[in-house]
Amino acid sequence: MSKRQADQSELRDQNKAATFGNGATRHATEEKNAMGEFEDAWEDDIEEEEEVIEGDNSDMETNEGEDGMDVDEKEEEEDNDKDLKLYLPGQPLAEGEVLEADQSVYVMLHNLDVRLPFLSFDILEDKLGEERKNYPATAYVAAGTSLPGDRSNEVLVMKMSSLHKTQQDDSDDEDDPDALDEDPILEYRSIPHNGCVNRLRVMPQQSERSIAATWSETGKVHVWDLTSAMQSLEVPGAPANSTQKPLHTINNHGREEGYAMDWSSLEAGRLLTGDNNGRIYHSLLTSTGMTTDNVAFREHKSSVEDLQWSPTERNVFASCSADQTVKIWDTRNKKRSAVGIHASNSDINVITWNKKASYLLASGHDDGIFSVWDLRTFKGGASQPTPVATFKWHNGPITSIEWHPTEESVLAVSGADNQLTLWDLSVEPDTEQEGRLTNEGVEVPPQLLFVHQGQEDIKELHFHRQIPGCVISTASTGLNIFKTISI
Repeated sequence: MSKRQADQSELRDQNKAATFGNGATRHATEEKNAMGEFEDAWEDDIEEEEEVIEGDNSDMETNEGEDGMDVDEKEEEEDNDKDLKLYLPGQPLAEGEVLEADQSVYVMLHNLDVRLPFLSFDILEDKLGEERKNYPATAYVAAGTSLPGDRSNEVLVMKMSSLHKTQQDDSDDEDDPDALDEDPILEYRSIPHNGCVNRLRVMPQQSERSIAATWSETGKVHVWDLTSAMQSLEVPGAPANSTQKPLHTINNHGREEGYAMDWSSLEAGRLLTGDNNGRIYHSLLTSTGMTTDNVAFREHKSSVEDLQWSPTERNVFASCSADQTVKIWDTRNKKRSAVGIHASNSDINVITWNKKASYLLASGHDDGIFSVWDLRTFKGGASQPTPVATFKWHNGPITSIEWHPTEESVLAVSGADNQLTLWDLSVEPDTEQEGRLTNEGVEVPPQLLFVHQGQEDIKELHFHRQIPGCVISTASTGLNIFKTISI
């Protein structure tokens, strides 16, 4: 990332997307429109602004007609490039300095500015194919709005299309319609939701129906059939069902709200929900209805923050809590967990179970630390396992953590410090030097691949399972969808 001196006339409403890649960081600013209506959420000027940024990285001998800048503007850009410096997250900016995104380290980067913030979202499986690498890309997302105490919240089913690459390859033909850098398109369907959506999770088995569950601030868990909303997005102008009701509602939590929720990837319809009173309920959705066990799993001494089903054992799941523990459970025994460990000296906010190496579990904590655990060391008795890896890079609570769906060593982490980081834990530290020292004296862990910035108050991130390396994240400032050259 780099710091750039800028005229005050350039200091408009900024969307900062700072990156860290290939051992260096660069820092960039993009112009952002304030969106009054959700259907206009994709900014019109973003692609044009990116072209100017690309000009910063190109050979300075290019002529005037190539980027549309006049001679004075080009000379000013050349002068400003002389002031570029290495930037790392958390460093203060001097007066007149702004951040600019280094477009050269992104394959794709788009921002969706919305009317209402999303605390939680999930990615919907589509029928466009697996392992997609062609552009423009298309992604389907389900999200819930977050206005506490407001009865007019929504579940939104969104189709984001025409997601072009940030930079065209040298081989791209400017006359090729497929290579045009057009504005992205957003289409959506809205479903009324009673109360703030604390968390939304999509059932992994989406071949027949698109099912999702939402945790409401009212203490209820709602299950939705999003199939008709998905299908209507395939027909331009098709009406949306604005009066859709939940398929089922789980009332077992009473009035105690919660955030923890997970669907089983091994058995369709099995849902876990955990509340702020430390209770975990197991529900089963079938073709004839939904049933919830009356007896809760109850051993945590504080709120259940996150839940994760085992990717390989159908009756096993993990939970984490503000009581600073991680527990492993067998659904056939509600009286006590199979094993529990004290995993942090602060609240444990999030956990993620590695789907490729099922003995690995990662946890993110309120003190900014995240740890990786080898579940084979979790034994009963008094022995306390130690994590196989611990990292303290983030300067705020960890808010989301997720393993890459196909690369077992790659992990994505977000924090309240407005950073989203990508890590490759297979990178071995140098025995003589644990991290890379920058010219600012900051030590960078060798496992840190990339730092993405530009969003404020990042809440959640997910890898897109059908677009390798694509990450979507939500924050108070909207959604980002991007893919880096790092993974």
